[in-house]
Amino acid sequence: MTNAPNKANEGQPNVANSIELKMDVLVGYILLIGVLVSIGLIAVGVVWHYVATGRLGLEYSIAGMNLFHFILHNFARAAHPPFRPRLLVNLGIATLMLTPYIRVLASMLFFAFTERNVKYAAFTAVVFSVLTYSLFLR
Repeated sequence: MTNAPNKANEGQPNVANSIELKMDVLVGYILLIGVLVSIGLIAVGVVWHYVATGRLGLEYSIAGMNLFHFILHNFARAAHPPFRPRLLVNLGIATLMLTPYIRVLASMLFFAFTERNVKYAAFTAVVFSVLTYSLFLR
């Protein structure tokens, strides 16, 4: 038995490695964009608050609110100006909290439609459903 390369497959990329690389790139971009947008919103909100008040700290409570309510409340406030620094910070926090949620959703869709892997799609669907349920907990 020889270790000579197979001439029929020479020059052709390995499909499994190509799909795995696409998944890694997709997840990487989702996480990178989510974190950068979050950092940008929080930084602008904190600087704006500091310029307006001379203090760095934002004092408020979100007790009695689940993440889903927090996100809906702040996106509704974003639709109706005037904007305040706290809104930008809240949107940054919401973006940061939703980043892993969107990552799991993208993974589930990738496994279901691109790879057509029922087992992995089912596992990620369970994780996605648990994360979705957790958005509604207080």
